[in-house]
Amino acid sequence: MNDSEQIINWGRVVLKNEASALEHLHDILDQSFVDAVEMIFHCEGKLVISGMGKSGHIGKKIAATLSSTGTPTVFFNPAEGGHGDLGVVVEKDIVILISKSGETGEISLLLPFIKRIGARIVSITNSHESSLAKAADVSLRIDIGDEACPIKLAPTTSTTATLALGDALAVALMKKRNFQPENFALFHPSGSLGRQLLKVEDVMETTDLALVKRKTIIREVLHTILDRRNRGVAIVVEDDGTLAGIIVDGDLKRLLLQHEHLLDVAVEDVMTTGPKTISRTAFVGEALKMMEGRITSLLIVNEKNRPEGLIHIHDILEARAI
Repeated sequence: MNDSEQIINWGRVVLKNEASALEHLHDILDQSFVDAVEMIFHCEGKLVISGMGKSGHIGKKIAATLSSTGTPTVFFNPAEGGHGDLGVVVEKDIVILISKSGETGEISLLLPFIKRIGARIVSITNSHESSLAKAADVSLRIDIGDEACPIKLAPTTSTTATLALGDALAVALMKKRNFQPENFALFHPSGSLGRQLLKVEDVMETTDLALVKRKTIIREVLHTILDRRNRGVAIVVEDDGTLAGIIVDGDLKRLLLQHEHLLDVAVEDVMTTGPKTISRTAFVGEALKMMEGRITSLLIVNEKNRPEGLIHIHDILEARAI
């Protein structure tokens, strides 16, 4: 076996070890998981997570995932807890304490004080037999064998299993809360992912639309486009105000090569009929998908097929949804 093959083999051994641990965790998930989810779901306070070292890093990620999916959660370092940070915990809170051994000194020191405050405790440990697990109101276990590292000491498999268990808690709580994409968008106003979950009505143009009739000549259409902030789009409507078609500045540039007297041509002779439309309650991400290719704008029409807005790719860019 050459060096490259050996390195690949090392990586595969780790991945197989951790995958096996997750499969085992899948199989041992029991009523204690249900109890933890129900307790957190009905919590009248907030969720507080603490862990030392690598468990703390995993705890921070779990806290972030829970907070962003509808469960208000904070993290505190247990080493600082004994120096005042324990003040973050109040009676109606639930505290998740993470420790593979269940005997971490900094956490063990805090246990009687958390109980005195009156907060309930959920433990995540490797075994139900540890001091932490026995002191908890609900005990969750990861039950891994050896760590994946060659000396069986560095937290690897245990942290992967703990992280996955935290994700399982977060997702189960999302299901319980019927957490929807619009809720996700509410908690992610700065990220492009969350911004794509804005509604079309949040970013679309609704005023001063460039509306023209079928018989309007192109010369007038150009004036209408230039006089309005409409992203170079004219919306063609019937006499009753319903949508007939659309014409954009890109169409006009191409048509100049086909019509010697384009300015005197009626818009109905050159407009695009059956333009793409989207609901005002659709997500911006859906609008982006519909714009794939050469489309730069979509129309928003009401139930009577009358234009009530326009969303342009530049509106989406300005909303920072890309």
